Amino acid sequence: MREVTFIEQNAQKWQECEEDTQVNDPDVLSERFIELTDDLSYSRTFYAGYPVTQYLNNLTASFHQKIYRNKKEKENRFISFWQKELPHAFYKSHPQLFYAFVIFVIGVSIGVVSTIYDDTFVRLILGDGYVNTTLENIKNGDPLAIYKSNGQAEMFLGITINNIKVSFMAFVYGLFFSVGTFYVLFSNGVMLGAFQCFFYQKGLLLTSVLTIWIHGTLEISAIIIAGCAGLVLGNSLVFPKTFSRLASFKMGAKQGIKIIIGLVPVFIMAGFLESFVTRLSLHPIVSSLIIGNSAVFIVWYFVIYPRQLNQKKT
Repeated sequence: MREVTFIEQNAQKWQECEEDTQVNDPDVLSERFIELTDDLSYSRTFYAGYPVTQYLNNLTASFHQKIYRNKKEKENRFISFWQKELPHAFYKSHPQLFYAFVIFVIGVSIGVVSTIYDDTFVRLILGDGYVNTTLENIKNGDPLAIYKSNGQAEMFLGITINNIKVSFMAFVYGLFFSVGTFYVLFSNGVMLGAFQCFFYQKGLLLTSVLTIWIHGTLEISAIIIAGCAGLVLGNSLVFPKTFSRLASFKMGAKQGIKIIIGLVPVFIMAGFLESFVTRLSLHPIVSSLIIGNSAVFIVWYFVIYPRQLNQKKT
């Protein structure tokens, strides 16, 4: 590419970058910095010693200085991450969160319908061992005894690690242009639909809901949100918009990683509830309060609060 063509293709973007040096939003600054470093790298390769390279070097340096000057924050970095940085990442990811939710719900619906019309489907999805054990537990009057079979500490560690593994898979599989993330969301939705329909057919839907969803509210929500992170990553490759594919991928990866980090406490709490609380014979009101508070927290922190925070900024 000729230098003139390179300048013509990027002149408007560079002008916008010059204007953005006056803003203080760290996300805007970092995104622009990534764009400029890509352009500068290209310019150094093909136009070393040309004026355009010197121009880009100076412009990139101004963003670098601005970013690191803004790092001198009055707030504690840890608190700032949870109060502002993470909610801001979620706000930008709300479209992907909606798509992840829709994919999961479609999976649940197919799981329910398939279980209703095919008696063997639930065994195919949940496995003969789980189904046979649950049927035996139902006969013994304790349909959810499977959650009491292991030691609490051992169960907590295993469940938490597995949940983090599933969320990490939902995120990393986004590298396959979001198809892998779609599969994780859809398959987990089918599994949940088959599971709940199985208990419905045994006349134990309410019993299962008041027990399973003590931990399931956080666990399932976190899987959907992890799927959101995967779609952010995948869509950054499929739809780079005006950015180079590499720059778009870097921004998508950064945004997705923030979301995954934010889910770790949620998975730890879900593992704690499943290991130490789900096994207890709680009064339905107590179970409902735990489930309701978990749902309120998820909706508030991941949907409502990010919107409120963005409205304050504007």
